[in-house]
Amino acid sequence: MYQDPADPSVHNPSPGHTTTTVERGSFCLARCSCGWSGAARRSRDRARTDAREHLGAPEPQD
Repeated sequence: MYQDPADPSVHNPSPGHTTTTVERGSFCLARCSCGWSGAARRSRDRARTDAREHLGAPEPQD
């Protein structure tokens, strides 16, 4: 299992909740320090979106 702690688009600086993405084989999922875990996704971007939704953060604008 690979955890990507350097993924700035996922982390939240607020105390209590820190999210990261974790890879399991060909799947990626979001996890939070509060114990929450998102669904396994084939898309890293979708796992990051799951993490942002968990934190209540707005979608980034391109």
